[in-house]
Amino acid sequence: MYNAFFELDKAPFSMTPDPAFLFLTAKHREALAGLLLAVAGRKGFLVLTGEAGTGKTTLLSRTLRFISRDRVQFSFIINPTLSPSEFLEMAMIDFGIEDIPASKAQRLVHLQRFLLEGHRAGKTSVLVIDEAHKLTPEVLEEVRLLTNFETSEQKLLQILLAGQPELTVLLNREDMRQLKQRIAIRLRIDPLQSSEVKQYMNARWIRAGGRTLLPFTADAISLIARASKGIPRVINSICDNALTNAFGANMKTVDAPQILDVVNDLQIAVQAEVVKAALANGTGAKTNGTRRVPVVPVAGTVTAGIAPVMTEEPVPTTFRSLERYMPKQPRTPRRWLRWGTS
Repeated sequence: MYNAFFELDKAPFSMTPDPAFLFLTAKHREALAGLLLAVAGRKGFLVLTGEAGTGKTTLLSRTLRFISRDRVQFSFIINPTLSPSEFLEMAMIDFGIEDIPASKAQRLVHLQRFLLEGHRAGKTSVLVIDEAHKLTPEVLEEVRLLTNFETSEQKLLQILLAGQPELTVLLNREDMRQLKQRIAIRLRIDPLQSSEVKQYMNARWIRAGGRTLLPFTADAISLIARASKGIPRVINSICDNALTNAFGANMKTVDAPQILDVVNDLQIAVQAEVVKAALANGTGAKTNGTRRVPVVPVAGTVTAGIAPVMTEEPVPTTFRSLERYMPKQPRTPRRWLRWGTS
């Protein structure tokens, strides 16, 4: 809607998890490297956790793009609220297995044969389960039993569980101890730091074709950081709504009062202290030629629901040995790199 108005090629704060927009913080780089290392090294069982909206699904999608399909075969389950029987069927379907038997015993034999054929062809088989915190204990037991597919030397199936922090609580249950003992690697991604929010917004703006400076003032960015608590999904929602409102009002700059309007509309709770803190940093200074304007605190109770994020970044240099598993990637334009994190 507002792309032409702001001279953009596409929406910079879209709610869809586009891997081209993955913004890699130090934690994201560590997680991406860990995912690649776990798959390449056939570690067996991997757990990735993070708060809702921090970009887990986007990071998983980016991982799949880094790894050549000639070396790896994936099954990706995005909705794990299934019965044990349905779960096994879904895993086989996403692996591309056809003519799935009705009998569970025959399904397991069929799956084992598929994994062995892939192993002989030099392929790593990976089962990715997103939203894993929603798995029932019964389905988790099925997952544990799938780790029994192995040769005398290594696991035939690598399993990656990705979910919210509740997944850790679930795995710490006494009846989950056998599954927990099989976890080889644990990774976690955190919300953005306040200092990273502007970098994140700038990176998405440039990747969307932005030819002008980011139209948000320092006050607006500070308020976005605090209202969103550093959750990329919430940042996207606030920014997208703010740009839509600015377009409707024929305004080229977004300041704190406009962000407060959006925060109110989305029913995101912001305390008076947060608003004061958002304005305390450099009050009276000018940003992008726009005067700072005092704002009024807003009350709210519900955090709006929203979606993941992403951007193209080079593979961590300490893991260059994994390049043989990755297809060639387009070189990141030098002008983008100044917005990255180290």
